Amino acid sequence: MKPRFIFFYLIIITFILGCLSLPDRGKEKDLSGKPLLEPQSSLKFSDVPVPAGFKLLSENSYSFENAGLRIGLLKYQGKADPDQVVNFYKEQMPMYNWRTLNIVEYGERLMNFDREQETCIVTLAPKGKEVVITLSVGPKSQASKKQEKPIK
Repeated sequence: MKPRFIFFYLIIITFILGCLSLPDRGKEKDLSGKPLLEPQSSLKFSDVPVPAGFKLLSENSYSFENAGLRIGLLKYQGKADPDQVVNFYKEQMPMYNWRTLNIVEYGERLMNFDREQETCIVTLAPKGKEVVITLSVGPKSQASKKQEKPIK
């Protein structure tokens, strides 16, 4: 090969290796320095976010939706720190008009959200280096009406 071709190839290889070693710019980080999780662009339910990189476990999931009702149990699996996933839902769910009811963190994490007609339960189960997210969406139960006269 001619010297100028070798020089050309060395410049290209140097450029490629330099680009690969650049740090991620523009990605926000949490207090521990880990990058924040981003929501997926394609969602089974358009108003229930899922962190990017999590895959739907379709064999363990189901959903039903019509004009007035939707019910679903969706399971996703992906690599992430469970605390990051909890923070993801704390930040993202209010953006989709979900109100946080409570969060239980002990081993598995359980987060309850609601809004006018629906509830959403988010369960996180650590599985090695991965996390399984279970999203349960359904209608709120109707409060029983108080009877005016006691039954005898």
